[in-house]
Amino acid sequence: MKRLLCGLLLLLFSSTAWAADESASGKTADGSSVAYLLTTTSGQTPRYAVILMPGGKGIMYPQNGNFLIRSRAVFAEGPFVSASTDATNKPERIMAIANDLQRRYPGVKVYVIGTSRSTEATMALARPLDGKVAGFVHSSSMNPISSFDPRGLKSRNLIVLHKRDACSATKPSNGVASNRSYGTELIEMDGGKSTGDDCEAYAYHGYNGIERQTIEKIKAWIMAGG
Repeated sequence: MKRLLCGLLLLLFSSTAWAADESASGKTADGSSVAYLLTTTSGQTPRYAVILMPGGKGIMYPQNGNFLIRSRAVFAEGPFVSASTDATNKPERIMAIANDLQRRYPGVKVYVIGTSRSTEATMALARPLDGKVAGFVHSSSMNPISSFDPRGLKSRNLIVLHKRDACSATKPSNGVASNRSYGTELIEMDGGKSTGDDCEAYAYHGYNGIERQTIEKIKAWIMAGG
């Protein structure tokens, strides 16, 4: 929490601050504060909100190179807003943010998105938050996604992968396996470029060079749900 708050303060006083970023927080039932970074890019009333959780150590800071965090403004375009926060598998923390977003934007539909290691959280949250949020997106999912079975759940679930993801912990074949075994909806990406470690943000693993194309497909899937 302290690291997230420090990151938000750095952003607010940085010369490269995003005018559309705003420090925000929600409250759990016991009164605990859950910090997040609210990003907006248009004047239209949003219909959808996406809660973004980074992979790796799961610590959100505005300059994070993680696919989701570096692309938060793209997620917030059109009838969307984005809320970036530390990765968590605690339902009450996600609901604190979701409730605050719904307070700000009555009727908004909330989706929770994780990537890489934070898909451990999205998979863990899918059942306790079923029907409480509109859906979950699991991108560059950890290998246990192969046994993720969303059948019977009210909330929607989507798997996103890069066909050339070479990270041993997020093999694309496991996302395909969930799709084939349980009918989990699937988006397969290709292209872009890969630099550095296969499991890091600027490899194929992090949709380097195809961020916008990937996000547009995710958002189209979200909007198709009504």
